[in-house]
Amino acid sequence: MGTPELISPRSPRVTAARRLARRAFRGKERRFVAEGPQAVREAVGHRGDDGVPTLTELFTTVEAAERYADIVAAARAAGARVHHADAAVLADVSQTVTPQGLLGICRFLDVPFGTVLRARPRLVAVLAHVRDPGNAGTVLRCADAAGADAVVLTDASVDLYNPKSVRASAGSLFHLPVVVGVPVEEAVAGLRDAGVRLLAADGAGDDDLDDELDAGTMGGPTGWIFGNEAWGLPAGTRALADAVVRVPIHGRAESLNLATAAAVCLYASARAQRVRT
Repeated sequence: MGTPELISPRSPRVTAARRLARRAFRGKERRFVAEGPQAVREAVGHRGDDGVPTLTELFTTVEAAERYADIVAAARAAGARVHHADAAVLADVSQTVTPQGLLGICRFLDVPFGTVLRARPRLVAVLAHVRDPGNAGTVLRCADAAGADAVVLTDASVDLYNPKSVRASAGSLFHLPVVVGVPVEEAVAGLRDAGVRLLAADGAGDDDLDDELDAGTMGGPTGWIFGNEAWGLPAGTRALADAVVRVPIHGRAESLNLATAAAVCLYASARAQRVRT
């Protein structure tokens, strides 16, 4: 373990990993990059619906292999190929300013929309027009923390496997079912047929979140539709929902950012559902 085997940025394995920074190559290879010990640790323990491990390869510096020996050992035990790389080579592949020495190559892990519907979800986050990858990953993390059953990214939203999305999810990407590429109309119709009430989160909504909670209307299966942070949800998407709900602003703040608003909405539903049961 004293000498890295990959010392050239032109190595075929390094080149293959580097090109996954581009969406076209991710889609072609159906692979994405997970960086850092937290994400790699979660990837090691994840398997797809077919039972096949999600992590296929692990790149690590010699120092990181010693520091995170348990992760490296678990990756090997799960069947992943482990490559020891020079720190400069790994930095060339990394999408972070300060690489932590661990970089995993993972299979796509999104599931068919029908899989989520058959599970009769009680709490779902629908990202309808979210274009910022950091926001998408953070909302996914919030949904995981609130105990949501799934996250759905519509075809108008950012690529789930963008390195910034993966990083912002802080490992939550590997914790709950995620659906990608569903038209918003199809997402709403499918969830409604599954008994889910659809609420569109919008700062200009007619209904107040506090009033919804006081009225006891949020205890049942709920899907929250979140839109673009800058311009919100289009009128056509708001019209698809059963209600358009605003998070009340009790102070002088002009608005809440997307991830904060999503956390408030999802936790409100989670609390209401627990009280009801």
